[in-house]
Amino acid sequence: MNEPEGLRLRRLNRPQIITDETHEPQHKTTGTYSGKVFRVTLLTLVAFLLLPLLVVVFILESPIQPEAFSLNEPPLMTGCYEPNIKLRQAERLFEDQLIGPESIANIGDVLYTGTADGKIVKIEGRNFHVLTTLGKSPCGSHEHEHTCGRPLGIRLGPNGTLFVADAYLGLFEVNPVTGDVKSLLSTGRMIGGRRLGFVNDLDITQDGKKLYFTDSSSRWQRRDFMKLIMEATADGRVLEYDTETREVTVMMENLRFPNGIQLFPDEESVLVAETTMARIRRVHVSGLNKGGMDTFIDNLPGFPDNIRRSSSGGYWVAMSAVRPNPGFSMLDFLSQRPWIKKLVFKLFSQDTLLKFVPRYSLVVELQDGGTCVRSFHDPHGMVAAYISEAHEHNGHLYLGSFRSPYLCKLDLSKV
Repeated sequence: MNEPEGLRLRRLNRPQIITDETHEPQHKTTGTYSGKVFRVTLLTLVAFLLLPLLVVVFILESPIQPEAFSLNEPPLMTGCYEPNIKLRQAERLFEDQLIGPESIANIGDVLYTGTADGKIVKIEGRNFHVLTTLGKSPCGSHEHEHTCGRPLGIRLGPNGTLFVADAYLGLFEVNPVTGDVKSLLSTGRMIGGRRLGFVNDLDITQDGKKLYFTDSSSRWQRRDFMKLIMEATADGRVLEYDTETREVTVMMENLRFPNGIQLFPDEESVLVAETTMARIRRVHVSGLNKGGMDTFIDNLPGFPDNIRRSSSGGYWVAMSAVRPNPGFSMLDFLSQRPWIKKLVFKLFSQDTLLKFVPRYSLVVELQDGGTCVRSFHDPHGMVAAYISEAHEHNGHLYLGSFRSPYLCKLDLSKV
């Protein structure tokens, strides 16, 4: 036996001294008990937290019944769509005084717009005043929007009056001097077996006899527009209102969120922004192709809102959300995952979801063939946010918004 082995044997055979202070077994018992208490407490807490979520997921019904649909891969944001910051050169007008000036019309240098609190506003230089209101007080809240009214599209007619599309109340003609209001079409009227649910934008022929407008949905109202987008409901329509006979005709239906509308120069067709599908459709309303529809431009880099003529003979298209490529587009990702949409709307309100939509303002000028001419951007919407329309007048673009508390003015000579 060598010396290290002898040392190990002596250590093994060393007697243990047991005293009253030896508590090792008791410590093991106490530790085991504490561990069990901790695990039970933790599991109880997890169950307490998960139970409401499980109730929401498996018991509560989703407010939307989304449909799966396909979008093409977004176009690369290169060439004409190359990102820039040109919209940040815009000047904000009447900040915190005009809430949601959605659409703009002008008579000379006097501008007119409709706001989120149901007003039609007249703007002269640096001053403005309320020309008229379409609905009833109180106004200014989500709960009262359907009675207060929400003027959206606004156009100047050939007789010098204003034509207004109100999301809840219908179509109106407004005297731009006196503010007198004439109701043309109420949303309570049944058309093609359905009521008008979300009157959006309009345009009128040069002779004033035909007025074309979009009804974005029969199921969802304007205050639920995020549900309309996420559900991708194909119940939108393009309609014709005859100003002489007051008859209303459905020109096209089964569209997913038809939004802005613009007459073609020959007035035989209208361009319609189909927002959910990120494209612009051409609906033939007269002539040999009446009743037909084709695509003016598909796969836009964003979701189009209003369409207005440009001075070059093209069209300005406003977009408040883009489909970044390279990048990630949430709406594209969700388009074929309706179960995620259902879950999202069980957990979050529309206002909360809107905060997750990246702000990115984009205005594109298109030629007659749908070719992009130029684009103006404001990444993150730092100056011009939630834009809904680009209205050109006297060398400037006036940028409307469905949400922001201001109007923007961009000098085209500087961009």
